[in-house]
Amino acid sequence: MIRLLLFLALTTILSAKYTNCEFQNTHYIDICKKAVKNGVTYKYANKFLLSYFKTQKFDEVSWKYLQPRHIETHKKSEKKANNVLVRHVPKIVEHLKKYEEVYNYSEKKYGVNREIIAAILMKETKLGKIKPTHDAFIVFNTIVVRTKPESSRQKWLLNMGKTNMVSIITHCYKKGVTPESCNLPSSYAGAIGIPQFMPNSFVYTQGYKNKHADLTKMEDAIVSASKFLHKKADFSKLIEWDKMPNLPMIESDWYDYEHKYENASLVYTENKHGKKYKCFTCEKKDFDYLKEYAKKIMRYNNSSNYAIGVMRLAYDSHYLLSK
Repeated sequence: MIRLLLFLALTTILSAKYTNCEFQNTHYIDICKKAVKNGVTYKYANKFLLSYFKTQKFDEVSWKYLQPRHIETHKKSEKKANNVLVRHVPKIVEHLKKYEEVYNYSEKKYGVNREIIAAILMKETKLGKIKPTHDAFIVFNTIVVRTKPESSRQKWLLNMGKTNMVSIITHCYKKGVTPESCNLPSSYAGAIGIPQFMPNSFVYTQGYKNKHADLTKMEDAIVSASKFLHKKADFSKLIEWDKMPNLPMIESDWYDYEHKYENASLVYTENKHGKKYKCFTCEKKDFDYLKEYAKKIMRYNNSSNYAIGVMRLAYDSHYLLSK
């Protein structure tokens, strides 16, 4: 009986003619309207947002790990992750040699150091070894349905979920994929592919010798991550590594500084909301070059530990590669 009712409901959805964005969930109204503004048809947007397989399934694991207490745990584990990944520098160098042609292309086109991109891909998915187990749309739909916008963080989370749902609907419509077939494997946070792009960042994807990028392919991941930093972070001039201070030593000093000051930041004195930080690199001229590029990397991930971890991996990889 349940299967029959589900079949009838799906048949109704598939045969209906939609000419507007009318939903009981007001957030779905916003999502539908924005998707239509992006060129998506009303019919497609409605079918997506009424799909049992997309909006009536929820990701409990994702919801759990997006709660504040788990976010704090993740931040604290970033330092440990950096220390573990240092031993993988030889693998990064092997990877750089294997994909030398692709890195030559992307470095020339976008002006982003190959070692930086390889370090990012190592941190994100261990160069593609970590496979995603979530569905991006279900992750963001869970956020939108469950979040009560009572705090500034919750308001941000809700808006982030809605805009990423719009991006996924738009992406799949343009690719000619049906809503039920629009499956984008992701992390628990909704990040997709080897470089872990959020759907809102699909605008930065770029294929290598092909029209459409596939972020599960290493070549496209390399070029797309390079384009992201070039376009979003104005990363267009290669790092001259001999201008960098001793990054293994700097990384160690930073961890001591972070432990000493609860509100420590690698490069900022305050954020856009006015929150004050104890800045590790500020007012130290010897660190100006480091700070310039750390800020660019933090456009990819705004964690101080993420930025110093990427730069340390890239620094070590550069010198091992040059031997």
